Amino acid sequence: MSDVTLREAAALYADSLRGASRPPAQIEVDRFVEWQGRGQLVKQLRGHDIELYAERIGPANPNSTRRAEQLRAFLLYLKKKDLTETNLAPHLRLRKGGPKTKGAVGQDVGTMELTNEGIEALKAELDSLVAQRVGVRKEIGKAMLDKDFRENAPLDAAKDKQGHIEARIREIEATLKRAVVVKHSPQSDRVQVGVTVHVRNLLSGAVNRFTIVGPTESNAADGRISSVSPVGRSLIDCSVGDEVEVSAPAGMMRLRVERIGE
Repeated sequence: MSDVTLREAAALYADSLRGASRPPAQIEVDRFVEWQGRGQLVKQLRGHDIELYAERIGPANPNSTRRAEQLRAFLLYLKKKDLTETNLAPHLRLRKGGPKTKGAVGQDVGTMELTNEGIEALKAELDSLVAQRVGVRKEIGKAMLDKDFRENAPLDAAKDKQGHIEARIREIEATLKRAVVVKHSPQSDRVQVGVTVHVRNLLSGAVNRFTIVGPTESNAADGRISSVSPVGRSLIDCSVGDEVEVSAPAGMMRLRVERIGE
């Protein structure tokens, strides 16, 4: 295999295309080349790189499937021209995206209530991860200077780090797309996300103070419990005096709402 860069390979592939199929195929290949790095050697591509890009394309739908097919054709071309050791096309697998279900008020059932502070914290983390993404790509480029990249521990470590960063970025982006700012008043007479509640364990007599928060904001040490946790889910919409049974890992608990609010 020769030392052909992705940019050079993309140009060769574009020259091999004819007719109306060339422009859209070239656009998709150029996207991949820009994402991976124009100067990267084709022979250094690995299945892991293709799997990460598949996640970037997103879940299967008519548009993403078309894009994936265009890139698979390019990857197959690389193998036919002996620019890669193996056919990397099978690594480009799109995750299933099922249809959305609508709720009674027209919102997606998958919406997630978060406090404004929780949303801002996610945005800050996302900005930090996007900044780290640039540094990791530089680490990968530096590690690739070692020609024996088949046994290159720094390269493997950098790519693992890249994988974790990209996965977390996708997770945060998906959460922010679903997020809706909680509109309940902290002085509500019912337990809702963003509300603080004092509950008594009717078995032990102990009183605990919880603040109900979105799934990404929970911190048990600070008394912030998720609205989808066993206790949080049971308390949602309760009023003062209401009693609930909670099935928790420690066993069945019976709780009574003593007070709502700070």
